[in-house]
Amino acid sequence: MAPYVFAQENVDALYLEYDDERSGGFEPLTQVSPDKKVVLGLITTKSPTLEDKGSVIRRIREAEQYVPLDRLYLSPQCGFASCEIGNKLTEDEQWAKLALVKEIAEEVWGC
Repeated sequence: MAPYVFAQENVDALYLEYDDERSGGFEPLTQVSPDKKVVLGLITTKSPTLEDKGSVIRRIREAEQYVPLDRLYLSPQCGFASCEIGNKLTEDEQWAKLALVKEIAEEVWGC
């Protein structure tokens, strides 16, 4: 499926969930055409536990082996209310996760 979706789908960016083991590795990213951005959903919205910053950065560096850093982006893997009842995170926990995304982006991409 990756050769078609990642290379031929008429989109500007791919938003991909990589927040747990079931997501698999980054090897399929070799199929992403050079005109597409890849948004890595490495921060889970399913759990209030805050990810380890170093681990997330290591995952970005792993993905960079397949897609250049200037086409990689970081985000939560989904919205914080991705189902009718929402996820079991407080508002403060949600803001903490978004602050972590910002902190990592500043460190990795210098923005």
